[in-house]
Parts: sequence; structure tokens; C-alpha cells
Amino acid sequence: MSLPLVSRLLPADTMAWCDGRAVSVAAFVADVAHLRAALPAGRHVLNICGDRYRFLVGFAAAAVDGRISLLPSTRNADTVAHLRAFAPDAFCLCDADNDVALPQMRFVARDPRRTPAPLPIPRIDADRVVAQVFTSGSTGAPVPHAKRWAALVRGAGAEAELLGLLDGARHSLVGTVPPQHMYGFESTALLALHGGVAASHAAPLYPADIAAALHQVPAPRMLVTSPVHLRALLDSALPLPPLHRVLSATAPLMPDLAQRAEALLRAPLLEIYGSTETGQVALRRPARDSAWTLFPGITLQPDARGLARISGAHGDAPQVLHDRVRVVDARRFELLGRSADMVNIAGKRSSLEHLNHQLRSIPGVRDGAFIVPEQPEGSAVRRLMALVVAPELTPQALRAALRERIDAAFMPRPLLFVDALPRNATGKLPLQALRALARSRLDADAH
Repeated sequence: MSLPLVSRLLPADTMAWCDGRAVSVAAFVADVAHLRAALPAGRHVLNICGDRYRFLVGFAAAAVDGRISLLPSTRNADTVAHLRAFAPDAFCLCDADNDVALPQMRFVARDPRRTPAPLPIPRIDADRVVAQVFTSGSTGAPVPHAKRWAALVRGAGAEAELLGLLDGARHSLVGTVPPQHMYGFESTALLALHGGVAASHAAPLYPADIAAALHQVPAPRMLVTSPVHLRALLDSALPLPPLHRVLSATAPLMPDLAQRAEALLRAPLLEIYGSTETGQVALRRPARDSAWTLFPGITLQPDARGLARISGAHGDAPQVLHDRVRVVDARRFELLGRSADMVNIAGKRSSLEHLNHQLRSIPGVRDGAFIVPEQPEGSAVRRLMALVVAPELTPQALRAALRERIDAAFMPRPLLFVDALPRNATGKLPLQALRALARSRLDADAH
């Protein structure tokens, strides 16, 4: 059985916006055929195109041609070395200069002024592996997770239905998260292919760029973002066009931020729950409800440790995630926190997520994170440390505010002031990067 490259759209419908120019499904199919004809030898493609539309064309050209897109979480030298070992034939598809140590292919664009010849929408075998998405294993080596075409198509259709995007309107989508990340891949690239939306080519990060991208696309508009980008956008107080939906993922969205976002943006804010292993599996509206609703066809049961056991998602076997859950009913559940997120100090328990929320909610704190210091495996946690971006606060004032919010056992020692936290493109804070920044800051203080 095969499934189409694009569904829910007709050839003349708009499926993308590039600098204010509408790109039809027919033009997209022509762009895919044009790039496909130029692809070099090699079954595996590392697609690092920063332009979202070019990424989409590159992914589609590879999938139609029977190739596999490699989607790692980072592109550092160690990761690329692992990719070379995993797929010695891999090449890098790019639209800008880069330092990736792989054979390079620059994106080849078709002349948009030429009317494309009518082409049928390609079809892809339902069981074909079209992507390998990588997580960081316990050893730091990237661990591949195969993604089959049918599962990706099914997930995009379910997401579009739950988000209310199948109401007959042509929704415009602006994303702040890169399409190489699983969330960005599913909720921007795949929604463009199978959710009936028209995705902006832009990949804005800063508030002014996000606002400009939203102004460039027609209503009804949806913003696909992360908590860190959302908070920065709200703090900027920039004028924004009306929004129909806001979608968030990559980090827990606290209810106060969700309520503030809905009040200022005047649009419902929805949150996706999922993982690289399973793909997206649940949705909630955090301003109103703490419980998550499962996608159609997905089931969840806690295992003996209380961890989420997901069935019916990507992959043939059930997946056990590192989140502890409480089942509400057959379709709904609540998250109790990550198993590795809990800390026990002097007989008192808390979660890093809770402590981070308390720290970041202090007026004057722009960003911050608690860290468990490096210690021998299996040893008890004796203290925490924290990094904070709060240029208008003194250490004494910040500590006083923290004492009003958290137990004394969890007070960070030391509390390090920094200019910025090492967030990646999706707004996440890699633990190794946090610890490296802490070591650098401590070394600087020592000298």
C-alpha cells in the first residue's frame, strides 16, 4: 500500500508561504521533482536547510526517491562522526555555508517564474522508513529511531483534527522550532504535507522576527513555538496580528504562562506531549486543564514503576518513557514529573521542574535553571546549584526571594549569575552544556 506525499489539498491550493509569495501544491511537487533529479549518490541525507520550505522540499525529494533523512538533535563533530559510522553514504543537503564534515550538496532551486508542468502527486510506500531521528543515548552516542511513512501521515492527520485545523479554512503556520527536531518535524513540516496548512518558510527565533513572520502570512494564523520563545515574545509586547491557535512543546508549560499567553494573544494555547521515540501522542490546554488527552489510536498505561508505557505510536513495540503518570480515565492522564527530575535532599523531595518554575517566576529573573552537580554515580544528592540570568537583581535579593518560595534544603549553593543560558534551537537546556557553563563560571570566580 502507498500513501500520497500531500493530502487534504488540491494542486492549486497554497501549501507554503515564501517571503509573502504563495507556493501552490503543484509548484511544490515541481520543486520536489527538480531537486530529486539533482540528488547525488547516497541513500542517507542529513538535511540541515534553515529555510523551512527548502527543508520540506529536501525531505520530500529524499522520501519520494527512496532515501532516508537523518534528523539528529545536534550537529556537533561527535554526532556527525556517529552519523558517518551509521550511514557511510550520507551527504549533507544545505542552503548555507556550514562546517559539517560530510559531502555537501547545496539546495538547487527551480526558477519560480516558470509555470511548472502538471505532475501527479507522488506516492510513497506506507511501510517505507523515510527518516531516522536520533536521541542521545546513555553513552552520548546518538540512538536512531526509524520513522515509517504511514505512522508519520497518521500522526499528522490526527494532530490536524485535534487542533481544529480541518474546518475548511486554509490556516497559515509560523514555526519558531527547527524542522529537524521531532516536534518541529511533525508540527510544521508534516502538518504542511498532511494537515491542510500553509507553512511559512521562515524560521524566526527572536520576537521581532516572529512578529514579522506572522504579519507576512494571512489569517487564520497558527504559531508553533516553545515556552522560551513564547515567554520572550510576550515580554517584548510587540504588536501581533490576530492568532487562531498557539501550539507549544519541548518543555513543560506552566499554567501561569499559558494563562498569560491566552490573555495577551487572545487565542487558545495548546500543548503537545510526545517524544522522539513515540512521536506526538497527547494534547492539552494547560491554561484550563492539567490532564492530557491521548491521540486517536494511542493507549497509555503506567508500568510497575509508574512510568508512561505508550502503545500504538511510532514503532512496532510499546515504548516506556521516563515520565511518571497518573491515569485519569481511558483517554486522559496527568504527568507527575520525570523520573530523573526528582531530587531528595535531607529526606525532602522536590522536582527540578518545580524549582526551575519558582526561580523563573521571580520578578527580574529572565532565565534560570537548577543543576544537580556532577557526582559519583549512585551517590546521594547533597546540594543543588543554579545558573540565573537576572542583571537587575543582586545575589542577596534573589536569595531572599527564593527563600520565600522553596525549602531551605533546595537553596542552590552556589548561585551563579550568567549573561545567558546555553539553550539550543528548540529552547532546551542540555545538561552537559549547563554543567560546562557552571564549571567555566566557577573557574572564572576562582581566578
